[in-house]
Amino acid sequence: MTGAGGGIGAALARRFAAEGARVVVNDLDAAKAERTARELGAVAVPGDASTVVPAAREALGGTVDIFCANAGVGTGGGPEAPDADWELAWDVNVMAHVRAARALLPDWLERGAGRFVSTVSAAGLLTMVGAAPYSVTKHGAYAFAEWLSLTYRHRGIAVHAICPQGVRTDLLAGTGAAGDLVLAPTAIEPAAVADALFAAMAEERFLVLPHPEVAGYYTARAADSERWLGGMNRIQRKLEAAGRPEAVAEPADGFTVSGASPATEGTTAAEGTTR
Repeated sequence: MTGAGGGIGAALARRFAAEGARVVVNDLDAAKAERTARELGAVAVPGDASTVVPAAREALGGTVDIFCANAGVGTGGGPEAPDADWELAWDVNVMAHVRAARALLPDWLERGAGRFVSTVSAAGLLTMVGAAPYSVTKHGAYAFAEWLSLTYRHRGIAVHAICPQGVRTDLLAGTGAAGDLVLAPTAIEPAAVADALFAAMAEERFLVLPHPEVAGYYTARAADSERWLGGMNRIQRKLEAAGRPEAVAEPADGFTVSGASPATEGTTAAEGTTR
């Protein structure tokens, strides 16, 4: 479980441990990884999520049955964001997943079994206002998970893409003046994300939507892209008028924009919204 020092990652780790799994907790912050591991009686493997597979195998006695690629970074801005921001988002949000799959697949394919869980974000299905690096790389994470599923499902490899909107975490709650942008009425607890994943695993369902309404937004986006883009642009203009055109990025747990839901913005599901 990468990025399991808090938020969604810790909630997923708790749920897997409660279900009897032996859990390896990874986080770039060693203290947070150790804290979650102590709570669960799990093993902590702090460090870069891209290189965690060998250490996880050793901790688990040679076999990793389920890998949760949960670590992520949130980066706002557009083309003006420096290359370093784009490269970091690409490396953590996409390439860490690729590297994990590269390390896991040979053993999984030989055994004919394995499960890869990718924490994406609703931004990977839709697009996040004010955060091009985040949106682009979350689209990439979703595409990679989709590719894994369509390529290997007949060989026993299950893949799940978790696409939540706003999730209540310490990072979201601590955004200060921007709090009204991130603590939307539809934000959910991290444990609800874990519930949604386990329901999807029970049904062997690829797409995990902790906010079920995202399915309608996703369908509407494809059915009438002009209307959807118009609705999203109204959200952008509203943020600019309020003097806050930037997005608030929250690693792994997604985004939320207050006042951007159909109920509060006056848009319809066809016009869309994203967190």
